[in-house]
Amino acid sequence: MKRRLVIAGAVVLVALGAGVAAYVLHVQHAGRNVVGSPTVEFHPTPTPKPTPKQAAAISWPTYGLGPARLRAIDGVGLRPPFRRLWTWHGRALLEFPPVVADGRLFLSTFDGRFYALDARTGRAVWRWNSNRCGWASPAIAGALVIQTFIGRSCGLDVPGADGEIVAFDRRIGAIRWRRTIAPTESSPLVANGLVYVGDWSGRVSALDVRTGRTRWTYMTGGPVKSSAALAGGRIFIGSYDGNVYSLDARTGKLAWRASSQPRLGSHGSFYSTPTAAYDRVYIGSTDDKVYSFGAETGHLRWSHGTGGYVYASPAVWRQLILVGSYDHVFYAFDAATGRVRWSVRANGRISGAASVVDGVVYFSTFAHRTYALAAATGRLLWTWPDGEYSPVVTDGRRLYLTGRGRIYALAPARLH
Repeated sequence: MKRRLVIAGAVVLVALGAGVAAYVLHVQHAGRNVVGSPTVEFHPTPTPKPTPKQAAAISWPTYGLGPARLRAIDGVGLRPPFRRLWTWHGRALLEFPPVVADGRLFLSTFDGRFYALDARTGRAVWRWNSNRCGWASPAIAGALVIQTFIGRSCGLDVPGADGEIVAFDRRIGAIRWRRTIAPTESSPLVANGLVYVGDWSGRVSALDVRTGRTRWTYMTGGPVKSSAALAGGRIFIGSYDGNVYSLDARTGKLAWRASSQPRLGSHGSFYSTPTAAYDRVYIGSTDDKVYSFGAETGHLRWSHGTGGYVYASPAVWRQLILVGSYDHVFYAFDAATGRVRWSVRANGRISGAASVVDGVVYFSTFAHRTYALAAATGRLLWTWPDGEYSPVVTDGRRLYLTGRGRIYALAPARLH
Protein backbone atom coordinates (compact mmCIF):
# COMPACT_ATOMS: atom_id res chain seq x y z
CA MET A 1 0.00 0.00 0.00
CA LYS A 2 2.75 2.40 1.00
CA ARG A 3 4.62 1.61 -2.19
CA ARG A 4 1.52 2.35 -4.31
CA LEU A 5 1.15 5.74 -2.58
CA VAL A 6 4.79 6.59 -3.28
CA ILE A 7 4.40 5.63 -6.93
CA ALA A 8 1.16 7.60 -7.21
CA GLY A 9 2.81 10.64 -5.63
CA ALA A 10 5.73 10.40 -8.03
CA VAL A 11 3.32 10.23 -10.99
CA VAL A 12 1.51 13.32 -9.72
CA LEU A 13 4.80 15.19 -9.29
CA VAL A 14 5.92 14.24 -12.78
CA ALA A 15 2.57 15.36 -14.19
CA LEU A 16 2.77 18.64 -12.29
CA GLY A 17 6.34 19.18 -13.48
CA ALA A 18 5.33 18.49 -17.06
CA GLY A 19 2.40 20.89 -16.70
CA VAL A 20 4.62 23.64 -15.31
CA ALA A 21 7.20 23.09 -18.06
CA ALA A 22 4.48 23.17 -20.71
CA TYR A 23 3.08 26.39 -19.24
CA VAL A 24 6.51 28.04 -19.14
CA LEU A 25 7.14 27.02 -22.75
CA HIS A 26 3.71 28.37 -23.71
CA VAL A 27 4.38 31.70 -22.00
CA GLN A 28 7.83 31.95 -23.56
CA HIS A 29 6.32 31.26 -26.97
CA ALA A 30 3.50 33.77 -26.39
CA GLY A 31 6.02 36.42 -25.37
CA ARG A 32 8.41 35.83 -28.27
CA ASN A 33 9.42 38.56 -30.69
CA VAL A 34 7.02 38.75 -33.62
CA VAL A 35 8.36 39.76 -37.04
CA GLY A 36 5.98 41.87 -39.09
CA SER A 37 4.92 41.92 -42.73
CA PRO A 38 5.86 44.75 -45.12
CA THR A 39 2.42 44.48 -46.79
CA VAL A 40 -0.20 43.59 -44.15
CA GLU A 41 -1.76 46.73 -42.65
CA PHE A 42 1.28 48.74 -43.66
CA HIS A 43 0.98 51.60 -46.13
CA PRO A 44 4.01 53.90 -46.26
CA THR A 45 3.43 57.43 -47.47
CA PRO A 46 5.81 59.42 -49.69
CA THR A 47 8.21 61.68 -47.82
CA PRO A 48 7.00 65.28 -48.33
CA LYS A 49 9.46 67.76 -49.74
CA PRO A 50 10.24 70.75 -47.49
CA THR A 51 8.54 73.96 -48.55
CA PRO A 52 9.88 77.51 -48.19
CA LYS A 53 7.21 78.17 -45.58
CA GLN A 54 8.30 75.13 -43.60
CA ALA A 55 11.89 76.30 -43.70
CA ALA A 56 10.91 79.60 -42.00
CA ALA A 57 8.71 79.80 -38.88
CA ILE A 58 6.72 76.78 -37.74
CA SER A 59 4.76 75.75 -34.66
CA TRP A 60 5.31 72.77 -32.39
CA PRO A 61 1.83 72.95 -30.84
CA THR A 62 1.55 69.71 -28.89
CA TYR A 63 3.54 66.89 -27.31
CA GLY A 64 4.95 64.97 -30.29
CA LEU A 65 4.44 67.85 -32.78
CA GLY A 66 1.06 66.80 -34.24
CA PRO A 67 -2.03 64.69 -33.46
CA ALA A 68 -0.35 61.46 -34.65
CA ARG A 69 2.63 62.22 -32.31
CA LEU A 70 5.24 61.54 -35.02
CA ARG A 71 7.86 63.82 -33.38
CA ALA A 72 9.67 64.45 -36.66
CA ILE A 73 10.09 67.34 -39.09
CA ASP A 74 12.42 68.03 -42.02
CA GLY A 75 13.35 71.14 -43.94
CA VAL A 76 13.98 73.63 -41.13
CA GLY A 77 17.73 74.00 -41.65
CA LEU A 78 18.85 73.25 -38.09
CA ARG A 79 21.65 70.73 -37.69
CA PRO A 80 24.46 70.33 -35.15
CA PRO A 81 26.82 71.54 -33.91
CA PHE A 82 24.98 74.29 -32.03
CA ARG A 83 25.79 77.39 -30.03
CA ARG A 84 23.77 78.59 -27.05
CA LEU A 85 21.68 81.74 -27.44
CA TRP A 86 20.03 81.83 -24.02
CA THR A 87 19.27 79.64 -20.99
CA TRP A 88 16.08 79.66 -18.93
CA HIS A 89 16.37 78.30 -15.37
CA GLY A 90 13.25 76.46 -14.25
CA ARG A 91 14.46 75.81 -10.68
CA ALA A 92 12.74 72.40 -10.81
CA LEU A 93 12.72 69.25 -12.91
CA LEU A 94 11.32 69.66 -16.44
CA GLU A 95 9.89 66.23 -17.19
CA PHE A 96 8.09 67.21 -20.41
CA PRO A 97 9.15 69.59 -23.19
CA PRO A 98 7.49 72.90 -24.07
CA VAL A 99 5.24 73.62 -27.00
CA VAL A 100 6.00 76.54 -29.32
CA ALA A 101 3.78 78.92 -31.29
CA ASP A 102 3.99 82.52 -32.52
CA GLY A 103 7.25 83.41 -30.83
CA ARG A 104 6.49 81.88 -27.43
CA LEU A 105 7.28 78.71 -25.52
CA PHE A 106 4.70 77.29 -23.09
CA LEU A 107 5.69 74.81 -20.40
CA SER A 108 5.07 73.56 -16.89
CA THR A 109 7.66 72.78 -14.25
CA PHE A 110 7.47 69.57 -12.22
CA ASP A 111 6.24 71.57 -9.23
CA GLY A 112 3.40 73.12 -11.21
CA ARG A 113 4.48 76.60 -12.29
CA PHE A 114 3.24 77.35 -15.79
CA TYR A 115 5.13 79.79 -18.05
CA ALA A 116 4.93 81.61 -21.33
CA LEU A 117 8.48 82.47 -22.45
CA ASP A 118 9.64 84.83 -25.17
CA ALA A 119 11.33 82.63 -27.78
CA ARG A 120 13.90 85.30 -28.66
CA THR A 121 15.12 86.01 -25.13
CA GLY A 122 13.90 83.23 -22.82
CA ARG A 123 12.29 85.78 -20.51
CA ALA A 124 8.91 85.04 -18.93
CA VAL A 125 6.02 86.92 -20.55
CA TRP A 126 3.57 85.61 -17.97
CA ARG A 127 3.39 82.85 -15.37
CA TRP A 128 0.82 81.09 -13.21
CA ASN A 129 1.28 78.92 -10.14
CA SER A 130 -1.07 75.94 -10.05
CA ASN A 131 -0.13 74.86 -6.50
CA ARG A 132 -0.15 71.40 -8.03
CA CYS A 133 2.39 69.35 -10.02
CA GLY A 134 3.00 69.62 -13.76
CA TRP A 135 3.83 66.25 -15.30
CA ALA A 136 2.81 66.84 -18.94
CA SER A 137 3.26 69.08 -21.96
CA PRO A 138 0.52 71.59 -22.85
CA ALA A 139 -1.30 71.90 -26.17
CA ILE A 140 -2.09 74.95 -28.30
CA ALA A 141 -5.77 75.33 -29.24
CA GLY A 142 -6.19 78.51 -31.29
CA ALA A 143 -6.07 81.43 -28.85
CA LEU A 144 -5.82 79.01 -25.93
CA VAL A 145 -3.06 76.93 -24.40
CA ILE A 146 -4.31 73.96 -22.37
CA GLN A 147 -2.35 72.26 -19.58
CA THR A 148 -3.05 69.33 -17.25
CA PHE A 149 -1.94 69.30 -13.61
CA ILE A 150 -1.80 66.39 -11.19
CA GLY A 151 -2.01 66.47 -7.33
CA ARG A 152 -0.34 68.76 -4.85
CA SER A 153 2.41 66.54 -3.35
CA CYS A 154 4.97 66.30 -6.13
CA GLY A 155 7.48 64.18 -4.24
CA LEU A 156 5.05 61.30 -3.66
CA ASP A 157 4.25 58.40 -5.97
CA VAL A 158 0.56 59.26 -5.46
CA PRO A 159 0.61 63.07 -5.43
CA GLY A 160 -3.06 63.58 -4.59
CA ALA A 161 -6.66 62.54 -5.09
CA ASP A 162 -7.50 64.79 -8.02
CA GLY A 163 -6.11 66.71 -10.98
CA GLU A 164 -7.03 69.67 -13.12
CA ILE A 165 -7.19 70.86 -16.71
CA VAL A 166 -6.75 74.60 -17.27
CA ALA A 167 -7.29 76.57 -20.48
CA PHE A 168 -5.35 79.87 -20.61
CA ASP A 169 -5.53 82.79 -22.99
CA ARG A 170 -2.08 82.26 -24.44
CA ARG A 171 -1.50 85.97 -25.04
CA ILE A 172 -2.07 87.25 -21.49
CA GLY A 173 -2.39 84.12 -19.33
CA ALA A 174 -5.98 84.72 -18.20
CA ILE A 175 -7.87 81.53 -17.34
CA ARG A 176 -10.73 80.85 -19.76
CA TRP A 177 -11.94 77.62 -18.15
CA ARG A 178 -10.75 74.95 -15.73
CA ARG A 179 -11.96 71.48 -14.77
CA THR A 180 -11.20 69.25 -11.80
CA ILE A 181 -10.82 65.59 -12.80
CA ALA A 182 -8.99 62.55 -11.43
CA PRO A 183 -5.18 62.84 -11.16
CA THR A 184 -3.79 63.30 -14.67
CA GLU A 185 -0.35 63.36 -16.26
CA SER A 186 -1.71 63.00 -19.78
CA SER A 187 -0.57 65.63 -22.28
CA PRO A 188 -3.76 66.96 -23.89
CA LEU A 189 -4.53 66.39 -27.55
CA VAL A 190 -6.67 68.98 -29.36
CA ALA A 191 -8.62 68.10 -32.52
CA ASN A 192 -12.17 68.27 -33.87
CA GLY A 193 -13.09 70.99 -31.35
CA LEU A 194 -12.29 68.58 -28.52
CA VAL A 195 -9.59 68.12 -25.90
CA TYR A 196 -8.67 64.46 -25.31
CA VAL A 197 -7.07 63.49 -22.01
CA GLY A 198 -6.65 60.41 -19.80
CA ASP A 199 -6.48 60.14 -16.00
CA TRP A 200 -5.53 57.80 -13.19
CA SER A 201 -9.11 56.59 -12.67
CA GLY A 202 -8.80 54.88 -16.07
CA ARG A 203 -11.05 57.37 -17.80
CA VAL A 204 -10.44 58.82 -21.24
CA SER A 205 -12.35 62.08 -21.70
CA ALA A 206 -13.21 64.35 -24.60
CA LEU A 207 -13.92 67.92 -23.47
CA ASP A 208 -15.29 70.83 -25.46
CA VAL A 209 -12.28 73.00 -26.30
CA ARG A 210 -14.26 76.26 -25.80
CA THR A 211 -15.94 75.46 -22.49
CA GLY A 212 -14.29 72.40 -20.95
CA ARG A 213 -17.61 70.56 -20.78
CA THR A 214 -17.51 66.79 -21.10
CA ARG A 215 -18.61 65.50 -24.51
CA TRP A 216 -17.88 61.82 -23.89
CA THR A 217 -15.92 59.49 -21.61
CA TYR A 218 -14.64 55.91 -21.85
CA MET A 219 -13.44 53.78 -18.94
CA THR A 220 -10.40 51.54 -19.39
CA GLY A 221 -9.41 48.86 -16.93
CA GLY A 222 -6.49 50.68 -15.33
CA PRO A 223 -4.88 54.08 -14.76
CA VAL A 224 -4.24 56.06 -17.94
CA LYS A 225 -0.87 57.83 -17.79
CA SER A 226 -0.39 57.78 -21.56
CA SER A 227 -1.47 60.55 -23.92
CA ALA A 228 -3.73 60.06 -26.92
CA ALA A 229 -2.66 59.96 -30.57
CA LEU A 230 -5.10 60.59 -33.43
CA ALA A 231 -5.30 59.19 -36.96
CA GLY A 232 -8.09 58.12 -39.30
CA GLY A 233 -10.88 59.43 -37.09
CA ARG A 234 -9.75 57.37 -34.09
CA ILE A 235 -7.74 58.08 -30.99
CA PHE A 236 -5.24 55.56 -29.62
CA ILE A 237 -4.20 55.49 -25.99
CA GLY A 238 -2.47 53.09 -23.60
CA SER A 239 -3.57 52.00 -20.14
CA TYR A 240 -1.94 50.36 -17.12
CA ASP A 241 -4.33 47.43 -17.58
CA GLY A 242 -1.94 46.21 -20.31
CA ASN A 243 -4.13 47.29 -23.21
CA VAL A 244 -4.05 49.84 -26.00
CA TYR A 245 -7.46 51.27 -26.88
CA SER A 246 -8.77 52.57 -30.19
CA LEU A 247 -11.80 54.85 -29.75
CA ASP A 248 -13.96 56.75 -32.21
CA ALA A 249 -12.70 60.32 -31.90
CA ARG A 250 -16.20 61.85 -32.07
CA THR A 251 -18.21 59.44 -29.94
CA GLY A 252 -15.75 57.53 -27.75
CA LYS A 253 -17.11 54.19 -28.97
CA LEU A 254 -14.60 51.34 -28.68
CA ALA A 255 -13.20 50.20 -32.04
CA TRP A 256 -10.72 47.68 -30.61
CA ARG A 257 -8.62 46.81 -27.59
CA ALA A 258 -5.21 45.15 -27.99
CA SER A 259 -3.00 43.73 -25.25
CA SER A 260 0.70 43.32 -24.68
CA GLN A 261 2.01 39.77 -24.86
CA PRO A 262 1.59 37.73 -21.63
CA ARG A 263 4.58 37.06 -19.39
CA LEU A 264 4.00 34.40 -16.70
CA GLY A 265 0.32 35.24 -16.57
CA SER A 266 0.69 39.03 -16.53
CA HIS A 267 0.90 41.82 -19.08
CA GLY A 268 3.15 44.85 -19.35
CA SER A 269 1.64 48.29 -18.79
CA PHE A 270 1.52 51.12 -21.30
CA TYR A 271 2.88 54.42 -20.02
CA SER A 272 4.30 55.25 -23.45
CA THR A 273 2.24 57.52 -25.69
CA PRO A 274 1.42 55.77 -28.99
CA THR A 275 2.45 57.03 -32.40
CA ALA A 276 0.21 56.48 -35.43
CA ALA A 277 1.78 56.09 -38.89
CA TYR A 278 1.56 53.91 -42.01
CA ASP A 279 -1.80 52.46 -40.79
CA ARG A 280 0.00 51.15 -37.72
CA VAL A 281 0.16 52.11 -34.05
CA TYR A 282 3.58 51.99 -32.33
CA ILE A 283 4.03 51.98 -28.55
CA GLY A 284 6.48 50.92 -25.83
CA SER A 285 5.64 48.79 -22.76
CA THR A 286 6.94 48.06 -19.27
CA ASP A 287 7.39 44.43 -20.37
CA ASP A 288 10.55 45.71 -22.14
CA LYS A 289 8.99 45.51 -25.61
CA VAL A 290 8.07 47.81 -28.47
CA TYR A 291 4.80 46.91 -30.20
CA SER A 292 3.17 47.58 -33.55
CA PHE A 293 -0.59 47.06 -33.91
CA GLY A 294 -2.74 47.46 -37.00
CA ALA A 295 -4.55 50.80 -36.73
CA GLU A 296 -7.72 49.42 -38.31
CA THR A 297 -7.92 46.03 -36.59
CA GLY A 298 -5.74 46.17 -33.48
CA HIS A 299 -4.02 42.95 -34.54
CA LEU A 300 -0.43 42.53 -33.35
CA ARG A 301 1.79 43.21 -36.36
CA TRP A 302 5.20 43.00 -34.67
CA SER A 303 6.89 43.10 -31.29
CA HIS A 304 10.52 43.34 -30.30
CA GLY A 305 12.09 43.00 -26.88
CA THR A 306 14.74 45.26 -25.36
CA GLY A 307 16.65 44.80 -22.13
CA GLY A 308 14.56 47.19 -20.01
CA TYR A 309 11.34 49.13 -19.61
CA VAL A 310 10.19 51.11 -22.64
CA TYR A 311 8.53 54.16 -21.09
CA ALA A 312 9.60 56.27 -24.06
CA SER A 313 7.21 57.21 -26.84
CA PRO A 314 8.40 56.32 -30.36
CA ALA A 315 9.36 58.85 -33.02
CA VAL A 316 8.69 57.98 -36.67
CA TRP A 317 10.94 59.07 -39.52
CA ARG A 318 11.19 57.59 -43.03
CA GLN A 319 9.89 54.14 -42.05
CA LEU A 320 12.04 53.95 -38.92
CA ILE A 321 10.65 53.65 -35.39
CA LEU A 322 13.09 55.47 -33.10
CA VAL A 323 12.87 54.79 -29.38
CA GLY A 324 15.04 54.32 -26.30
CA SER A 325 14.90 51.81 -23.44
CA TYR A 326 15.91 51.50 -19.80
CA ASP A 327 18.63 49.12 -21.05
CA HIS A 328 20.70 52.23 -22.06
CA VAL A 329 20.19 51.44 -25.76
CA PHE A 330 18.53 53.59 -28.42
CA TYR A 331 16.91 51.58 -31.21
CA ALA A 332 15.89 52.14 -34.82
CA PHE A 333 13.31 49.51 -35.82
CA ASP A 334 12.02 48.87 -39.32
CA ALA A 335 8.47 50.27 -39.23
CA ALA A 336 7.03 47.36 -41.24
CA THR A 337 8.79 44.34 -39.73
CA GLY A 338 10.20 45.43 -36.37
CA ARG A 339 13.70 44.28 -37.25
CA VAL A 340 16.51 46.34 -35.70
CA ARG A 341 18.05 48.54 -38.37
CA TRP A 342 20.63 50.00 -35.98
CA SER A 343 21.15 50.54 -32.26
CA VAL A 344 23.43 52.72 -30.13
CA ARG A 345 24.40 52.32 -26.47
CA ALA A 346 24.13 55.54 -24.44
CA ASN A 347 25.50 56.50 -21.03
CA GLY A 348 22.29 55.85 -19.05
CA ARG A 349 18.68 54.76 -19.02
CA ILE A 350 16.39 56.34 -21.62
CA SER A 351 12.87 57.27 -20.53
CA GLY A 352 11.78 60.27 -22.61
CA ALA A 353 10.63 60.44 -26.20
CA ALA A 354 13.05 61.30 -28.99
CA SER A 355 12.56 64.00 -31.64
CA VAL A 356 13.82 64.13 -35.22
CA VAL A 357 14.74 67.46 -36.80
CA ASP A 358 16.29 67.55 -40.29
CA GLY A 359 17.25 63.87 -40.19
CA VAL A 360 18.91 64.13 -36.76
CA VAL A 361 17.36 62.19 -33.88
CA TYR A 362 17.75 63.66 -30.37
CA PHE A 363 17.26 61.79 -27.10
CA SER A 364 18.35 62.24 -23.48
CA THR A 365 19.38 59.89 -20.67
CA PHE A 366 19.05 59.78 -16.91
CA ALA A 367 22.81 60.38 -16.84
CA HIS A 368 22.03 63.96 -17.95
CA ARG A 369 23.28 63.92 -21.52
CA THR A 370 21.52 64.62 -24.81
CA TYR A 371 22.62 62.77 -27.93
CA ALA A 372 22.21 63.77 -31.58
CA LEU A 373 22.50 60.88 -34.04
CA ALA A 374 22.07 60.59 -37.79
CA ALA A 375 18.59 59.07 -37.91
CA ALA A 376 19.37 56.97 -40.98
CA THR A 377 22.49 55.29 -39.56
CA GLY A 378 22.86 55.98 -35.83
CA ARG A 379 26.16 57.81 -36.33
CA LEU A 380 26.93 60.13 -33.43
CA LEU A 381 26.92 63.77 -34.55
CA TRP A 382 26.89 65.82 -31.33
CA THR A 383 26.14 65.72 -27.61
CA TRP A 384 25.03 68.26 -25.00
CA PRO A 385 25.96 67.97 -21.29
CA ASP A 386 22.39 68.19 -19.94
CA GLY A 387 19.08 66.44 -20.42
CA GLU A 388 16.90 63.81 -18.76
CA TYR A 389 13.61 63.20 -20.54
CA SER A 390 12.32 64.45 -23.93
CA PRO A 391 14.91 66.90 -25.19
CA VAL A 392 14.13 68.86 -28.36
CA VAL A 393 11.45 70.97 -30.07
CA THR A 394 11.83 73.69 -32.71
CA ASP A 395 10.07 76.68 -34.24
CA GLY A 396 12.20 76.58 -37.39
CA ARG A 397 14.42 79.41 -36.16
CA ARG A 398 15.93 77.87 -33.03
CA LEU A 399 16.24 74.48 -31.41
CA TYR A 400 14.93 74.40 -27.83
CA LEU A 401 16.63 71.73 -25.74
CA THR A 402 15.11 70.68 -22.41
CA GLY A 403 17.68 69.87 -19.76
CA ARG A 404 16.99 68.53 -16.30
CA GLY A 405 15.83 71.94 -15.07
CA ARG A 406 16.73 74.32 -17.89
CA ILE A 407 15.65 75.27 -21.40
CA TYR A 408 18.44 76.12 -23.86
CA ALA A 409 17.82 78.03 -27.09
CA LEU A 410 20.33 76.84 -29.69
CA ALA A 411 21.35 77.92 -33.19
CA PRO A 412 23.76 76.27 -35.62
CA ALA A 413 27.35 77.09 -34.70
CA ARG A 414 29.38 79.17 -37.12
CA LEU A 415 32.10 76.94 -38.47
CA HIS A 416 35.44 78.51 -39.41
